[in-house]
Amino acid sequence: MPDSRPPALDEIDRQLIAALQNNARESVAMLARHLGIARTTVTSRLARLEKSKVITGYGVRLSQRVVDGGLQAYVGITVQPRSGKEVLRRLSAIAQVQQLCAVSGEFDYVAWLRTDSPEQLDQLLDLIGSVDGVEKTTTSIILSSKIDRGQPV
Repeated sequence: MPDSRPPALDEIDRQLIAALQNNARESVAMLARHLGIARTTVTSRLARLEKSKVITGYGVRLSQRVVDGGLQAYVGITVQPRSGKEVLRRLSAIAQVQQLCAVSGEFDYVAWLRTDSPEQLDQLLDLIGSVDGVEKTTTSIILSSKIDRGQPV
């Protein structure tokens, strides 16, 4: 059976990951210069981190100006027993669902939604509530972001 534990990261790995989180488009040459290591070392470490699924992709972070142009909300979703798979399938088809997490506690899932207007949020909440298996939703609109350490994985 393959080892399912994440690989051990040393200080250079952590510095490399932090530099990429700051700017995922940074060149290998600049990363090497910043970390004080050879470009070939950066390249091989990146390949190892990607192969071991420590790094699973590279993304785009939107400026706060763009994010603030719309409306964001968290929605707690309670589902009926044995309907989670179908609810997940239906919610994954909705583009405004930015993230969906299975959680412990009062809800089964928490969804992060991004819409263009309160009217669109209202329609989206009606759509989510009408999904077979969804029992209840509770919505919290995001008023402002106080701490943002990058993208949700």
